[in-house]
Amino acid sequence: MIKVTVSKYFEDSIRKNWDSLALSDYSGESFTYADVACAIARLHTFYDGLGIKEGDKIALVGKNSVRWCVVYLTVVSYGAIVVPVLPDFKPGDIHEIVNHSDSILLFAEQALFDSMDFEKMPNLMGSLKIAAFTIQKHRAEGFVEAWEKSDADKPIAENCLNPESFSLPEISNDKLAVLSYTSGTTGFAKGVMIQHNSLAANIQYAQENMPLNPGDRIVSFLPLAHTFGCAFEFLFPFTLGCHITILTKTPSPQIILQAFNEVKPSLILSVPLVIEKIYKKQVIPVISKPLMRILLKIPLVNGIILKKIREKLEAAFGGNFRELVLGGAPFNQETEQFFKRMKFRYTVGYGMTECGPLISYNNWRDTPLGASGQVVDTMELKIDSSDPLTIAGEIMVRGENVMQAYYKNPEATQEVLDSDGWLHTGDLGLLDKKGNLFIKGRIKSMLLGSSGKNIYPEEIESLYNNRLGVGESIIVQRNDKLVALIYPDQEFKQKQGYTNESIKELFDEYKKEINDELPNYMNVSQIIIQSEEFAKTPKRSIKRFLYD
Repeated sequence: MIKVTVSKYFEDSIRKNWDSLALSDYSGESFTYADVACAIARLHTFYDGLGIKEGDKIALVGKNSVRWCVVYLTVVSYGAIVVPVLPDFKPGDIHEIVNHSDSILLFAEQALFDSMDFEKMPNLMGSLKIAAFTIQKHRAEGFVEAWEKSDADKPIAENCLNPESFSLPEISNDKLAVLSYTSGTTGFAKGVMIQHNSLAANIQYAQENMPLNPGDRIVSFLPLAHTFGCAFEFLFPFTLGCHITILTKTPSPQIILQAFNEVKPSLILSVPLVIEKIYKKQVIPVISKPLMRILLKIPLVNGIILKKIREKLEAAFGGNFRELVLGGAPFNQETEQFFKRMKFRYTVGYGMTECGPLISYNNWRDTPLGASGQVVDTMELKIDSSDPLTIAGEIMVRGENVMQAYYKNPEATQEVLDSDGWLHTGDLGLLDKKGNLFIKGRIKSMLLGSSGKNIYPEEIESLYNNRLGVGESIIVQRNDKLVALIYPDQEFKQKQGYTNESIKELFDEYKKEINDELPNYMNVSQIIIQSEEFAKTPKRSIKRFLYD
């Protein structure tokens, strides 16, 4: 059990950084740490007046915002359990999550609440608007009176508290903090039961190992309802005393780069897809020119060119970051090779919602090409393989970060948590002699070639996805042959004047090039153009099972 409680982390940071900016919506409102303290005190008064007890569930449905973060902090620090719901879920799915989680209170973005049916969530005492902290609907007696008594919907007043008098309830780390409904690629969401201890372990490790200091600035654009963004773009920097600027809309690479230029963050966290898009749009067109290809092969000259490209990219990311941390999905192999070649300050971590999320990480200087760091010091990791150095096996972990269970789903829990406490991740990996973890892919995605060799489709997909004109791709197996299903980059297709037929010819050329790079058993036999984007989960993972 981690010694420092989550509530203590919150309390200490708020008191130490009282007058400093804590949270800002990009081009919107800002809260100091004192403002956060005031909001917490008022909402705690409301929860208490409503009779909410430790362990009760409070659902939170909305896009990233300052007030989303404030609600999260108020719930967890009260001892209730927050149920963050990705705003991409459909109304019917939100109803099901709210009901399945036994939530008794709902905070919702107005537009999302308008699409829901309050009557289909009968356990709710009421619902509150995130943006203004006002009542949307209620059915519980005394709801309005408790709300008015708390003054929670009034503007944040100066000096409603002081750092000396501010304190939070001491919530034991063995208590449940979060019910995270993560939608998998093969079925409906499961409620991951994340204890305070898991949050504390992630915060503790990040404070001790990630390059961020009190007062630093950070841009938050990952979904906060997902554990990766929540832990490392919000909770960790908040407990350190940083200023977090939140992009409140679904961010495009252009908007993200604009925010980086203005905020100049000290640490950047991202999913690989965002970085790959920036690389694809800004770097590949430059290095693909015939003259540039020749120059990049000349010793000394290539070093000068790579340095200039790196400096240009660093400036695009704000020019002030110490490290770019990637997680949530595999990093495109070609992109990573180029980033490593030009000595860009990036690293790749590995985790999953069931670990709140961190499993492995290492700094950019010590992470070898293709690795996802080393297991964190609050966890154990092993590979279920006769030779973890050369034969990929399932990655298994146990320790402080691991979830308690799946909520009200003992069958699913038993499938992933064994009697010795090992969590079976469903991912395949290798472990070198230094403890560096190399992820090969998902067990469910792995294909068996006609020669009997294992094929990891993600490795092939990364080569296609780096080609101009390819929007996204998946590799499937049909009649013992590999087939690439490709959805074209529509912007590229229109700008370059490609038809369906001519874009297919371009992709067939890519197929020849990529097949030459790969062993025969990994060669793709056919390209099939997709007319629509691939169906995805709310976390934007492709539902592979629909295309087998």
